[in-house]
Amino acid sequence: MTKIHLETLINADIQTVFDLSRNIDFHQKSTSKTNEKAIAGKTSGLIELGETVTWRAKHLGFYQTLTTKIIEMESPKMFTDIMLKGAFKSMRHQHIFREEQGRTLMIDVFEFESPFGILGKIVNQFFLNNYLRNFLIERNRMIKEIAEPSVSN
Repeated sequence: MTKIHLETLINADIQTVFDLSRNIDFHQKSTSKTNEKAIAGKTSGLIELGETVTWRAKHLGFYQTLTTKIIEMESPKMFTDIMLKGAFKSMRHQHIFREEQGRTLMIDVFEFESPFGILGKIVNQFFLNNYLRNFLIERNRMIKEIAEPSVSN
């Protein structure tokens, strides 16, 4: 299993960052480059514990669908989603939030396994890991960009 660990420090309160991270409408805006759309399950607003969402997006030149479910949530400290259906053999994304002197440290722990055995492992190592890391970095940059202006100096 491949693991991506990212940390993003955001000059905003923890509740704002937590809510942006689970906001389906914001997610669609932040992933406009891949034309990501919520097409089934929870398709708008804040996703909650036990809810599912099915996404349709163009990744690597192909339209794909991915259904995820929120399996853990402790507002505003963390939530975890897992893949129920999609292109991966498995996928788990932990979103962790920590308050640090009026700012929020947002931690992503994204674990995935590709299908196709050894071929999938090679694709992970040489391509997919970097592609997904960059996808998450861009999304986190947009969360930071939206969250920070709401803080008065």
